[in-house]
Amino acid sequence: MDLPLSPARRYGFSLSFPCIDDGRALVAQAETDGWDSIWLSDHIEFTEPMLEPLVQLAHLGAFSTRLRFGTAVYLLPLRHPVHVAKQVATLDRLLGGRFDFGVGVGGEFHNEFTACGVSVHERGARMDEALPLLRKLWSGEPVHHEGRFYSQRETRLLPAPRQAGGPPILTGGRSEPALRRAGRLADGWISYVVTPEQYRDALAKIAAEAERARRHIAHFHTGHLIFLALGASREAALEQAAATLSQRYAMDFRRGAERYAALGTPADVAAQVAAFHRAGMRDLIIDVVARPEEREEQLARFAREVRPLLG
Repeated sequence: MDLPLSPARRYGFSLSFPCIDDGRALVAQAETDGWDSIWLSDHIEFTEPMLEPLVQLAHLGAFSTRLRFGTAVYLLPLRHPVHVAKQVATLDRLLGGRFDFGVGVGGEFHNEFTACGVSVHERGARMDEALPLLRKLWSGEPVHHEGRFYSQRETRLLPAPRQAGGPPILTGGRSEPALRRAGRLADGWISYVVTPEQYRDALAKIAAEAERARRHIAHFHTGHLIFLALGASREAALEQAAATLSQRYAMDFRRGAERYAALGTPADVAAQVAAFHRAGMRDLIIDVVARPEEREEQLARFAREVRPLLG
């Protein structure tokens, strides 16, 4: 089985903002520069300040009638799926059906699981139970569910999302269980910290699992969040990316930046992005890992200098 991928390529970015004026300016610049989407990440506790993504996206959506918005990725096992279903249905309504729900299991930061009263060892099982439950709740019909982690009787959430059946669910992760989950339960997959070769192999595993599950998939979304640092040379960009990512993840990330980030001149970056396109990626999500004061300019440079090289 081959996954049915869209021929269209879309370009988005992930960038947080601290206040209303920044959000308004960010959306205006995204529309001017021709971006297709804005994505936000999620943590309860992290190495640097992070706002709640669904609230932020509702705010951003008020400034655009064209852009799509998404989470890359939302840590679903930390929340109760009934609460999440209501929030997401509301957000999809407010955005006019322009929302993609990227979800992941997390696990890198155990403190946030403890804070939410969730065992980090249950995160995969919670995700497997929550995903089908979300779809049932988004149907607008009464839902009765008795599961290992979640139970409710005759719960009916109205209004239903704007998108019939709810927004596309894109699962993250690169482990074998995560890829099997994408093949069995998801509408798409979002990766990060993988090479183009790993990306291609992962899509083959997802397709094989979907075939084993005898799924009929009309369209499978394929996204990739890639770290970006433009510079006069690959070496100069690597220094900045390594410093930023090492601080973000509280560990030495130099080797990871060297292997997984798109670094260097516009031509260097275009070549790395093109390799992911050939591997099957359709939605690119840029995460700029330059100095904070340079991030918006790097996004503008990508739109102005890199995208024309990608055809």
